[in-house]
Amino acid sequence: MLEEMRIRSLGVIDDAVVELSPGFTAVTGETGAGKTMVVTSLGLLLGGRADAALVRIGAKNAVVEGRIAVPGDAAVAVRAEEAGAELDDGALLISRTVSAEGRSRAHLGGRSVPVGMLAELADELVAVHGQTDQQGLLKLNRQRQALDRYAGDAVAGPLAKYAEAYRRLRAVVRELEEITTRARERAQEADLLRYGLDEIAAVEPRAGEDVELAEEAERLGHAEALASAATVAHAALAGNPEDPEGVDGATLVAGAQRALDAVRSHDPALAALAERIGEVGILLRDVAGELAGYADDLDADPLRLAAVEERRAALTALTRKYGEDIAAVLSWAEQSAARLTELDGDDERIGELTAERDALRAELGGLAQALTDARTEAAERFAAAVTAELASLAMPHARVSFAIRQTEDPEGVEIGGRTVAYGPSGADEVELLLAPHPGAPARPIAKGASGGELSRVMLAVEVVFAGTDPVPTYLFDEVDAGVGGKAAVEIGRRLARLARSAQVVVVTHLPQVAAFADRQLLVEKTNDGSVTRSGVKVLEGEERVRELSRMLAGQEDSETARAHAEELLETARADR
Repeated sequence: MLEEMRIRSLGVIDDAVVELSPGFTAVTGETGAGKTMVVTSLGLLLGGRADAALVRIGAKNAVVEGRIAVPGDAAVAVRAEEAGAELDDGALLISRTVSAEGRSRAHLGGRSVPVGMLAELADELVAVHGQTDQQGLLKLNRQRQALDRYAGDAVAGPLAKYAEAYRRLRAVVRELEEITTRARERAQEADLLRYGLDEIAAVEPRAGEDVELAEEAERLGHAEALASAATVAHAALAGNPEDPEGVDGATLVAGAQRALDAVRSHDPALAALAERIGEVGILLRDVAGELAGYADDLDADPLRLAAVEERRAALTALTRKYGEDIAAVLSWAEQSAARLTELDGDDERIGELTAERDALRAELGGLAQALTDARTEAAERFAAAVTAELASLAMPHARVSFAIRQTEDPEGVEIGGRTVAYGPSGADEVELLLAPHPGAPARPIAKGASGGELSRVMLAVEVVFAGTDPVPTYLFDEVDAGVGGKAAVEIGRRLARLARSAQVVVVTHLPQVAAFADRQLLVEKTNDGSVTRSGVKVLEGEERVRELSRMLAGQEDSETARAHAEELLETARADR
């Protein structure tokens, strides 16, 4: 329940506090006094769009603060606490600041939060019904949403299944369209991939082959120099048979070992050195043998070198097109083969998608029929409830009904033997109709209702919604516009009855409505044209009679108006 709002520097309001209570509260005042700012303030608290034009001229910013009592176990309290907010003695404190530059900040329970968080909680806190909402309900999609909301789970269940099937169908249709419309591009892509794979297959590269061939080409290109160096090194280590007098490394090491062997028994240290010299001799002989084998095995065949260079050229042609090395070329070939398999399977995929599309359309047709049936049943109950409310609003002969229809479309889904258009919410077009008196044809409410009748129809719709909504507070902004006389009295009476189960706040210019309020607030300006803290006050006793008199006749002291005002208050008290 909304307990209090403080409004500063918003429109004509300088600084005012609006204290609210359970039951029915009427907000009244002269035209232009700032009554609508109450609605605007609440809209800001509930995440509405910020507008720099709302900030009072000369002020840096406008601030609206609200205190809303919520049960600790309510979903809105749990969600607020998850966002870091804290309850203040069972109440949720909300504030919204709008700067003169249009920037906006929001706080919830002492914690700065995104404005979207306030909008998220709004649906569970307060339902605002005003002139803008009334015009919105004239739109067909809003009327369908209203019917679905009234139907509850009876429509929500089939609608959820329908929405899921609809999303799957759209995805299938998009993929099918992509494959069919891009068939030429995909065929060209397949040809290019096939050419590349054939080119690679013709060469048959091996992983690492490019590295191996580069090493072999380097060796073959310097075969003579390598053989000469190996021969000279071998002679230096093991001697040259053609020069028996020459000195080689193996001979010198052998001489050193013989010299030490003669005396090694006299000193362990020298014996260890002799052992190490022996190891050097063995290593020299091994290396010398390997050098001899290397020189004998070295292939200096120029034909082999030509073959290696030719193979390297073939591999280089592949790396120029498909990768920086043979490993990258082989990776490209693997990925391209998988992609080619996918592209070559287009015909099969088109068949699969077409079958899935047809199956989903058939499924959607069944779900759309279930939605139509559920809406038709709910429409009868909804229309009967609204018609009953209209009888309480001085329209006893008015009848409300719904037209639920579909549009033929050869590309649509089949319902009851007809192929009809469909969308994300089903195949139904829902329209609210009104027959204002017996014999009058049922026409769309936008065309078949006068201003006063439209206000009453909208109020009846909202009152019916109140029976299905868990929202604890309802704010009505002059939905009684265009209504007077007995109809206005009935509107006041109906709002008073609604206030027995919820908090109702009404911004009104009708004394017949205000008289039924449990509490009446007066918004009035000071001499400088602003609304100050003292400009919003609770009217009781004689003050309330004077305000109702002003609303009735524009004259607070008119005896006739006073008598009428007292009569209205007495009628309201008797009704309660």
